[in-house]
Amino acid sequence: MSKENIKKMSSELSQEKSEKQKRGYQELLQGNRDWVKTELDRDPDYFNKLAAGQEPDVLWIGCSDSRVPANEVTNTRPGQVFVHRNIANVCVHSDMNMLSVLDYAVNVLKVKHVIVSGHYGCGGIAAALSNQQFGLIDNWLRHIKDVYRLHSNELDRITDESIKLDRLVELNVIEQVYNLCKTTIVQNAWREREDLEIHGWVIDLKTGLVKDLQVTAKSSENLGKIFKLDESKVR
Repeated sequence: MSKENIKKMSSELSQEKSEKQKRGYQELLQGNRDWVKTELDRDPDYFNKLAAGQEPDVLWIGCSDSRVPANEVTNTRPGQVFVHRNIANVCVHSDMNMLSVLDYAVNVLKVKHVIVSGHYGCGGIAAALSNQQFGLIDNWLRHIKDVYRLHSNELDRITDESIKLDRLVELNVIEQVYNLCKTTIVQNAWREREDLEIHGWVIDLKTGLVKDLQVTAKSSENLGKIFKLDESKVR
């Protein structure tokens, strides 16, 4: 094949890639228009109602994975679930983004349920299980490696890597629920009202079903002594 033909073929492939990328972007815009039309056909006043405000009962703290969107998983509508997502649904006391969302959801929106939702087959959990370097994200994955350290006696006995990954997904969710309970935001809210619950879920991507890990917390009673804060409230 001549250099001219190779150059021509390369140019054609580049143009095809560019056109495909442009089509993909335009499909997003068209998807938005289709969605608006569908909602207006169903309820002509839908967007006026949506713009009026939100009153969600649920804060969803989930993974950034594109396969686990909160509304689709729970079959809820826009306005019903307040959402925060990050890689591997981590909740740590140094994450001001997550804490700001939590504070707003609990103290302003007055949500009644906070759900930490992980999912089997989580890439972040799998990366934390490995000894590879991935870049900046390695610092974030350290939080998950710490979960492994806390439960190493159990996890080190699991020889099947797939089962170990699934179990670490579950243990990570459990620890993040515990981390939320340790915050001043949640503990102070529990002093003022009894309708706030923290839950831990795992989504099975193979079935779409949610597994409730049965670690729901409704008060600070089961927190370790070092984490249970004094009754005198400090703002």
